[in-house]
Amino acid sequence: MKNTITKIVFWQRLITSLALAMSTALLIILTNFQSSAILVTSPSSPSSSSSPSTLPTSPPSPKPHPLPPTLAQWQDSTNSGDYFSQVTQIQVGYLVWSQFPVRVYVEPPQAVNTKQAEEWVNTVLQAVQEWNVYLPLAVIKQPTDADITIVRKAPPLQTSPNNKIPRARSAQTTYEFYVSKNNLLSHRFTILLSPSQTGQYLLAATRHEFGHAVGIWGHSPLPSDALYFSQVRNPPPISPRDVNTLKRVYEQPTSLGWSVQEKSVSIPLK
Repeated sequence: MKNTITKIVFWQRLITSLALAMSTALLIILTNFQSSAILVTSPSSPSSSSSPSTLPTSPPSPKPHPLPPTLAQWQDSTNSGDYFSQVTQIQVGYLVWSQFPVRVYVEPPQAVNTKQAEEWVNTVLQAVQEWNVYLPLAVIKQPTDADITIVRKAPPLQTSPNNKIPRARSAQTTYEFYVSKNNLLSHRFTILLSPSQTGQYLLAATRHEFGHAVGIWGHSPLPSDALYFSQVRNPPPISPRDVNTLKRVYEQPTSLGWSVQEKSVSIPLK
């Protein structure tokens, strides 16, 4: 009888310990879920994250494109400055669009009811329309024609070098290169938005990610900007600094949108 009681107590303590350990691990993961956008400079595409991008052996020489009228007319009366120094220049220069309007496809969610799906799409489209003030955009219904695709899907978990615990992400933005039918070096973006994001946080996440997709490949150090590097309690709208930065990006040289003269080869990006 004594041995039986001892075994019962042992198993009760073991189960309690395991439950406590699992709860602690889950708490750590959820606590880290507040991370903001992750910029993934990779050749990932909507269909295969391991497919290499197509880049010519010698990309076109970087040259600036004419500013789109919406940015050419933009004037910041507040003299707020910008954070252009935080924008990363990649292999082909800056991630500038040269063919307008930029075509945007918003994938309708499938794993929710009709009302929730409509709310999600409407919130995402609101953020797209906010950027449309500064850059010509067009929402399309065919995903194969999209320059920017937005999907309601949890980004892959990320494990930092100094921490082996997987960290959830609220969003992820990736791009890939390809040579278009008219022989121009081109690119396309995919934005993943976590299903856990709703309301104003979904709007803020979309606004933030879309800022990356239209060319701001970097983060602002100020929480008053939509491209601030972390999620905040009261998300700000697109700021004059965001637009000033976008305008400066579009004044820069890029290989994107220019004719490719030689045969392209498929190579991985680093």
